[in-house]
Amino acid sequence: MNLTVTFRGESYPLEVPADHNLAALHEQLEALTSVPPSLQKLLYKGKKPNISPEETTLERAGLKDGMKVQLVGSRIDEIDGMKLAENEKRKKEEILARRKVMNLPKPRSTGSSSGAALSYRFHNLVPLAHLPRPDTALSLLQRLSSDPAIQHVMQFAVGTLTELAPHEHPNLLGLNVNRGEAIKLRLRTDSYDGFRLYSDIRRVLCHELAHNVWGDHDNNFKALNSQLNKDVVDFERSQREGAHTLLGTGPVYSPSGASSPSLFAPELESEAQAYILGGSPPSGPASDTREERRRRALEAAISRLRKEEEELEHSCGTAGPSSDAPTSNAS
Repeated sequence: MNLTVTFRGESYPLEVPADHNLAALHEQLEALTSVPPSLQKLLYKGKKPNISPEETTLERAGLKDGMKVQLVGSRIDEIDGMKLAENEKRKKEEILARRKVMNLPKPRSTGSSSGAALSYRFHNLVPLAHLPRPDTALSLLQRLSSDPAIQHVMQFAVGTLTELAPHEHPNLLGLNVNRGEAIKLRLRTDSYDGFRLYSDIRRVLCHELAHNVWGDHDNNFKALNSQLNKDVVDFERSQREGAHTLLGTGPVYSPSGASSPSLFAPELESEAQAYILGGSPPSGPASDTREERRRRALEAAISRLRKEEEELEHSCGTAGPSSDAPTSNAS
């Protein structure tokens, strides 16, 4: 029996014994097309319904000499690729669903040609030229914008990153103008030629980045702000564990009278961020075990972070601590 089987534009002329069963034909087609028998479907005139390939000969299946048969099916590698694509799609949908619950923005693409990757950055860095040492202020703004931890969480478009003059805004540490049109940070101490601690300025930056999404200091804002700070801590910890140096040191950003650096281990700092919106770490027996000491340190970290956030809210010109007003243009 001579058959011509077509598959995706290719024709395969076959000569097969008429008394062979249909399963043998399926095996022969697998060798030619890489489509496994379980995924093969043969289309031809006179096809008999409900036939068993192992028990049915070609003649009994309705095949005749000189007949043209169309093969439909998928190769194993295509099935694996589709399953992989489906798994990746499902994972992305799960991540986006979790971020939606947390009211977080969609993550940016890491592709070098992505338009989103190009927009999720600080487009302009502007120091105040009328203040002392503008070159130093610009270096600090550049350090903030290129900070790997900030770039890791940077899912926002910011037009201009600039500074607040102490004499113009004595009570403010940060201000977000029109949800990212500009972010203004207090870089200097009251003496003007000194600069605040880098870690403190970066924390204010995370606070103001959260205002790109939420204008008021409500629980939605606090959840996002806490997540950004946690992601920064986790990123730097992973970099340290990988023996990579994130931030250089130098005379430009030496501490000058702001708050002190964290006294707690990075893992405690990260864990404490999870309790900012409320709650306390699990309590244990009143003993001096290692776990109890760790719990007390965690409680102290939570208390410190909550106090710092309250101070930041009072020093933020974007919205008041319990404001219901829309995002401010200035303060």
